[in-house]
Amino acid sequence: MKIKLENPIVEMDGDEMTRIIWAMIKDKLLHPFIDLKLEYFDLGVKHRDDTDDAVTMEAAEAIKRHGVGVKCATITPNAARVKEYGLKKQWKSPNGTIRSILDGTVFRKPIILRNIPPAVRTWQEPIHIGRHAYGDIYKCVEEIIDCPATAELVITPESGEPRRMMIQDFKGGGVVMGMHNTEKSIRSFASSCINYALSEKIDIWFAAKDTISKKYHGFFRDVFAEEVEKRKADIAAAGISYRYMLIDDAVAQVMKSRGGMLWACTNYDGDVMSDMVASGFGSLGLMTSVLVSPDGKFEFEAAHGTVMRHYYEHLKGNPTSTNSVASIFAWTGAIAKRGEMDGAADAVNFARRLEDTVINTIESGVMTKDLMQIAEPKVEKYALTEEFIDAVAANLRRQHM
Repeated sequence: MKIKLENPIVEMDGDEMTRIIWAMIKDKLLHPFIDLKLEYFDLGVKHRDDTDDAVTMEAAEAIKRHGVGVKCATITPNAARVKEYGLKKQWKSPNGTIRSILDGTVFRKPIILRNIPPAVRTWQEPIHIGRHAYGDIYKCVEEIIDCPATAELVITPESGEPRRMMIQDFKGGGVVMGMHNTEKSIRSFASSCINYALSEKIDIWFAAKDTISKKYHGFFRDVFAEEVEKRKADIAAAGISYRYMLIDDAVAQVMKSRGGMLWACTNYDGDVMSDMVASGFGSLGLMTSVLVSPDGKFEFEAAHGTVMRHYYEHLKGNPTSTNSVASIFAWTGAIAKRGEMDGAADAVNFARRLEDTVINTIESGVMTKDLMQIAEPKVEKYALTEEFIDAVAANLRRQHM
């Protein structure tokens, strides 16, 4: 008898190879075992283009209504992608749009496997990344300068005279960018990181570049410190600590650490460092990712892109060996959270059982090519994309009988 979910999960479909994997996961690992109630949105790049990206905003609003969403990897088009897909323009990152609407923090955590040793020999425990998911470069205004020009930052108060600051007196061509953030969002980020660290009972590191960006990054530093001060008693009671450091120092320290901390990062730093940590622990396909809003809305996703190269091989009819673990864990995270919120223990147990089955399948020696190359002990043969999902499905069926 199938497990039933009473309330919807917002499903956001994606692009290229991950879209193909997404369908396999639903057909082979989910639908045979659990009756999902889904509110579906197609966030494939062509449909976003057809709707002038309205579908992305509609999906974010649906997550606000229902509380839980799960998202496939999507294309953020550059000029080449606009030409390739015949798009109207270079649409903004759908992840950035959703994060801005939910005002959330992204938490990423590597999936640890016994037979996939970390590339950094000192790492023994997961390094959790807390990424501020609003503003900065992901909500920037930018312009190419194609003639001699003066670029200024102008602040116009509701009352009073505008304040003008010179950015650059361009004698020829160049480029300029304006970024922003809000105190409310930064406080939400800090508070979310503290709550996460308390729940996981792990230390908090926060890193920025306040020696250079004395006001912008300095504001982050000060707001984060104020939020930590408010929760000082809770932090002490949990037996954890808080450290602020320069991002340069944090990078150096994390490479020598044993792990086991939450590394809180500004938006761009979190984007880059989460990929570094994922690769260091084995693969971008071995990283969970969840966006958490201040009012308790959750969006689960894979931490990697659309695997374009494999998609082109797939279109040629060639076999691929694409790691589906992060996409599977996006689904299990969403199902478990929906189950927790609805009091459906059987749904939570199913999600955890599926996660354990994926891990046991890999640890038994069945894995995709990216993991085979770094597995210890060595594996002689790798599984193709669908073969791996079929192996997980077979193991799951044996447990379900």
